[in-house]
Amino acid sequence: MIADRRTSVAFTGHRTYRGAAADALRRTVGELYARGFRTFLSGMAVGFDLAAAEAVLELRERMPGVRLVAAVPFRGQEMRFSPADRERFRRVLAEADSVEVLAPAYHRGCYAVRNDFLVDNARVLVAWYDGSPGGTRYTVRRALGRRLEVVNLCPAAPVPPAPEPTLFG
Repeated sequence: MIADRRTSVAFTGHRTYRGAAADALRRTVGELYARGFRTFLSGMAVGFDLAAAEAVLELRERMPGVRLVAAVPFRGQEMRFSPADRERFRRVLAEADSVEVLAPAYHRGCYAVRNDFLVDNARVLVAWYDGSPGGTRYTVRRALGRRLEVVNLCPAAPVPPAPEPTLFG
């Protein structure tokens, strides 16, 4: 459950993330806490999502009121991970304050549903976005289109422009 979108942060990033921004990630999470953000949403994918969740759990050890919400796109997502990443996923899930499983099983589009959930329940999006196509680009563009503050920790790529508004969105 998301307490208040206005004090919530979501994370999005590439599965290929290997810790390059670990210090910046921890610092950003701390700075957002100092600004009053208390709920942090992770999409629980391998790479940046799990690293961000771990940074939130680290902060929670030192600061009161920090909540981690695990937004799992479908039940059994971790079965597609390597054994090491599966264990990491399960550890983070066990320590999360709330778990939102968005579908009972994999279905086409379930990752987009998860990405929409992240954007729709946050005020800030912290990204590891390198400019490549895919779910991270989709999520960053959706966040910009919804006027979220976007913090991109990947120095390799600029944040893409927000999509043009349409009649319906």
